[in-house]
Amino acid sequence: MSNKEIADIFYKLAIFLEMDKKAFKPQAHERAGASLEALKQDVYTIYKNGGLPALEQIPGVGRGLAFKIEEYLKTGRLREYEDYKRKLPVKLDELLAVEGIGPQKIKFLYQKLGITDIKSLARAAKQDKIAGLPGFGKASEENIIEAIAFLSKSNGRFLLAEILPLAEEIVSRLEKLKEVKQISLAGSLRRMKETAGDVDILAVASSPDKVMDFFVNFPGVVKVWARGRTKSSVRVGQGFDIDLRLVPEKSYGSALQYFTGSKEHNIALRVLAMSKGLKLNEYGLFNGSKMIGGRTEKGIYRLLGLSYIEPEIREDKGELQNKQPRLITLNEVKGDLHCHSEWASGDNSILEMAQAAMLRGYQYIGISDHTKFLRIENGLDEKQLSEQRKEIDALNVEISKYRNADMSKFRILQGAEVNILNDGRIDINDQALSKLDYVIAGVHSSLKMPKQKMTERIIRAMKNPYVKIISHPTGRLIMKRDEYQLDFDRFLRATKETNAILEINSSPKRLDLNDQNIRRAKQSGVKMIINTDSHQKEQLEFMKYGVAQARRGWAESKDIVNTLPLAGLLKVFSMPRERGE
Repeated sequence: MSNKEIADIFYKLAIFLEMDKKAFKPQAHERAGASLEALKQDVYTIYKNGGLPALEQIPGVGRGLAFKIEEYLKTGRLREYEDYKRKLPVKLDELLAVEGIGPQKIKFLYQKLGITDIKSLARAAKQDKIAGLPGFGKASEENIIEAIAFLSKSNGRFLLAEILPLAEEIVSRLEKLKEVKQISLAGSLRRMKETAGDVDILAVASSPDKVMDFFVNFPGVVKVWARGRTKSSVRVGQGFDIDLRLVPEKSYGSALQYFTGSKEHNIALRVLAMSKGLKLNEYGLFNGSKMIGGRTEKGIYRLLGLSYIEPEIREDKGELQNKQPRLITLNEVKGDLHCHSEWASGDNSILEMAQAAMLRGYQYIGISDHTKFLRIENGLDEKQLSEQRKEIDALNVEISKYRNADMSKFRILQGAEVNILNDGRIDINDQALSKLDYVIAGVHSSLKMPKQKMTERIIRAMKNPYVKIISHPTGRLIMKRDEYQLDFDRFLRATKETNAILEINSSPKRLDLNDQNIRRAKQSGVKMIINTDSHQKEQLEFMKYGVAQARRGWAESKDIVNTLPLAGLLKVFSMPRERGE
């Protein structure tokens, strides 16, 4: 059983506890789930080596939760979770994926209409059974129908962050086998697409039988579709399939290029090869019957007269015609400015967030808690922001006394994620905003505005001289909610005119801006920032997803402001801004 498997049980138990309106317990189980998911070491190994006391050392896991982990590790079940499932036999994952449906509504709909899954929810909505229920109405019913239709478009896909960790773990374990000479992820995961349907792994092995036996017996495999000497396919407990292909060493590079894709990129590459009198396929690059390349990917591209093309931009979007950009890398990021703390909706203290950022080698972190309009997120008002500033100032003084020279230069910045109200005003007064190091503004309500009104709303917010960054600029939730209506060209022009900065939000469910909009922003000369929107210190790890998204949008370090050292970043924030109404 994997850490992710146990974490999922805790997440679902947290939802059941929220349905039961248990105080504090849902948050505690959710925190424990996040910690389990972020663990680098297998939780079973931790327990085997150190017992219950070792489990209690996991962040967010106290004695009571440690007992639950122990119960699951010993029995493969958690009695409390099973009891809830019997009382409320609903498919949580399905129903929670529907925009606007939360834990309390799931419980209510089950009790009133016996709704247990997305199929019965859709049927009830289409039969007009939901509109008359308390707390719903006709608009809610129509929104449910619309949300289910949107979900159906992405059926069978998984978020990158749901599928990549296990895929990387399998690759990591396989490459430790002495029989494995070369190995890599391929397909959409190697291109770091925001969703994937399955996992492709490519390898060279000296003993195919041993490698395939290890693969099909990997922990978490629930079904073996096929087991062969060159290809095996399995399904894992999370619901997706994994294929392992073994190829000859002389063809590894050409096979990796072929199975990485995309299909469109491969077609363009084959056409280029033909124009040079060559033939390219998964087995190699051929001049007539003579194989002239195939051992490495770089060799394939070089022989075709191209510089190496990074996997993230292999989409036939001009990468064969244009000079290759030097795409941003994760180690160029100097800090993260969209992080929440326990002052509002976060799980960790400001100091804990700062220490986690230091461990990542950052030079700075920005605390950007929600503000007062978002009551559900315990948003801060002007007075609370002032009090928070005092804590941040005091922490910065203490950090400056650290003996480690690099850590002593680390700085906590105070920002806020303010709300763009329906008319474009900000929910915090300018006097309070002026005392912050920077301001992030985002749309969190009335997402179905007509295009012109939404565009004008955001542009007015950008004209506030204290607003530096626009968070998750198009409001989408991948596989759950589409972008809101926005005149993106007009929006980009206003962004450039006001020197505003657009966020690439690294949260796996957002990845907003998407890759196409990142490229449009780059081409318009608009600066961007990659932030994690972390609500827990473990979520600082999400930065890798934001960087991957930036790379897919052809972004270079010069396009991303948080690749700058602190002094450079503060200089960007001090640039003159256009004042609004």
